[in-house]
Amino acid sequence: MNDVSVLSEDVATLSAEDVAQLLSIPTSRVAQLVRDGQLLSFRRDKDVVVPADFFDGEEIVKGLSGTIILLRDGGYTDVEILRWLYEHDESLPGTPVEQLKAGRHREVKRRAQAMAF
Repeated sequence: MNDVSVLSEDVATLSAEDVAQLLSIPTSRVAQLVRDGQLLSFRRDKDVVVPADFFDGEEIVKGLSGTIILLRDGGYTDVEILRWLYEHDESLPGTPVEQLKAGRHREVKRRAQAMAF
């Protein structure tokens, strides 16, 4: 992706190298996780980065991958998915990514499924 304004600057990110170290995998595997819909990445200041919120300790947040795949299958682009994950929703309350981190992945996936189909 080349849209530098995908997410606001206050969203903390990790480089592909940092993600690889966090997950104890090769950097090439990080790119594969993005291709497979397990993670999303974007460009910020010419670097490919992944939002830090996508991780809970040394693991990918539960429900994130399923949400990404649901939305991709529904025709959403990665940029649209990233923006939706960080869009505040009073009815949740908060953002979908905050709710995933809080363990409310079923509700987030239910909403993603409703949007996608």
